[in-house]
Amino acid sequence: MNALDQATATQLANIEKKAAKPLAELVAQLRASGLTRHSELRSFAMQECGLGYGDANALVHHALQSDGTAAAREANLSEEEVLDGIYTGARAALRPIHTRLLGEIREFGEFETVPRKGYVSLRRKKQFAMLGPATNSRVEVGLNMKGVPGTERLLEQPAGGMCQYKVRVTSPEEVDAELIGWVRQAFDAAA
Repeated sequence: MNALDQATATQLANIEKKAAKPLAELVAQLRASGLTRHSELRSFAMQECGLGYGDANALVHHALQSDGTAAAREANLSEEEVLDGIYTGARAALRPIHTRLLGEIREFGEFETVPRKGYVSLRRKKQFAMLGPATNSRVEVGLNMKGVPGTERLLEQPAGGMCQYKVRVTSPEEVDAELIGWVRQAFDAAA
């Protein structure tokens, strides 16, 4: 079992504990809801099962067997091919931001790059960052760390989301010491 599969198995086991129900029962509850859209099912799991955003999202992906990682693995796509799919069309001009930021992060040490449908998750023992185009003109960097005061640039996110902070980046020049410092904090916290 690779590290990603192990992390997913651990998260699903933790979901069972949090919801105090077996995974099969949770999946049956989602199916019985009559909902079909991922976002609706995620909201349902948050409300009815008491799960946070990330756990609800993982549960819905498990139930629908739909996550971007599985699709990339089944299609046997390389990381570059996944990025080609994410940074296509009008978003192709944002790829240099991603490349520069990822190059800086690789200097920190070992981590896992996990492709998703529209972004890339960066993980150590847990996810520490997410990178991906939010619009045709900016990349968003989601960061998981605690105890850091938000700023005009380091935007605090509501509790229960996938990341505690978000930074909007519109050019490679914005991949600066301040941003790298925040990413480093998140990287270190994920050990």
